[in-house]
Amino acid sequence: MTQYTRITAADLLTPGELAIVRERSDEMALFLVAHAWGVIAAAIALVAWLPNPVTYLLAVMVIGSRQLGLAILMHDGAHGVLAKTPWLNHLLSQWFCAFPVFTETYAYRAYHLTHHARTQQDDDPDLELSAPFPISRDSFRRKIIRDITGQTGFKQRRAQFRAALGKPDWPLERRIETFGKKLGRPLLVNAIILGVMIQAGVWWAYPLLWIVPLLTWHQVVTRVRNIAEHAVVPDNNDPFRNARTTTANWLERAFLAPYWVNYHVEHHLLMWVPCYRLPLLHKILLAKGFGPRMELRTGYLDVLRLATSGSGDGNGKHRVRQSGEGTVRAGVSTA
Repeated sequence: MTQYTRITAADLLTPGELAIVRERSDEMALFLVAHAWGVIAAAIALVAWLPNPVTYLLAVMVIGSRQLGLAILMHDGAHGVLAKTPWLNHLLSQWFCAFPVFTETYAYRAYHLTHHARTQQDDDPDLELSAPFPISRDSFRRKIIRDITGQTGFKQRRAQFRAALGKPDWPLERRIETFGKKLGRPLLVNAIILGVMIQAGVWWAYPLLWIVPLLTWHQVVTRVRNIAEHAVVPDNNDPFRNARTTTANWLERAFLAPYWVNYHVEHHLLMWVPCYRLPLLHKILLAKGFGPRMELRTGYLDVLRLATSGSGDGNGKHRVRQSGEGTVRAGVSTA
């Protein structure tokens, strides 16, 4: 069996360089969370000002991408690096990023760190997201159709709500208590979002421009991002090559890869680096000559061509979890 390679920060950077790329910023954290919500608000305002099918579809794509952006910022909060001040990191990650999209920072963190420790190994909790690939183009097309029509999102949320209710044979009081613990705060935050929209005179925006994007475009971009990060990587045992960094143009950053999520090799090499320092880390690693060792791809179309170069649907390659916890957490699992 091939030995899994371990790489430390000292193997990559000097202490001075490490201090720079690991620097956290409260101001940057506040700006990024405000940016995500500002873009969402602007997309809603556009539809309210100029309602037509084109602006609506554009808004669904923009908002679904920013919902992924909130999940990415939550991911940084789970690593403790979104903000410098711990209480602010917690507040932003939980209440402004995780709960709005029905996730939870600390439940996510508990298994996500295992993904980092055991990346692409048999006990990696996220292996199910990459193991089926490559698949055929027809199989990928069917998956995207299920995503864009809301089938994937609906099944995930239904499983999440069922899991939150506990076992059917539990007493009603216990099931209600369990449901409140697991989904009470996300539902509260979503009620607040709805209340704000009602006060702004755009109550219709909650079902049409918050829930619809969450169940459709958000699922599409999450799938593409998951594929790009670990599917069909060259070497599961090499940290430079068991994750992938994808060069993203401005359009891809806007609709597929917000907040530097495309720098995934760098994130796995040094997981305590905030997302907003990953471009700098990327430049440093290239300047030090690590580029040829890294799995780098130019654009998401290039990655998708590689991931759809197979002949089947990948269903027999790895068992996919069916539990509510598994399906929902897979939606943000490999940021």
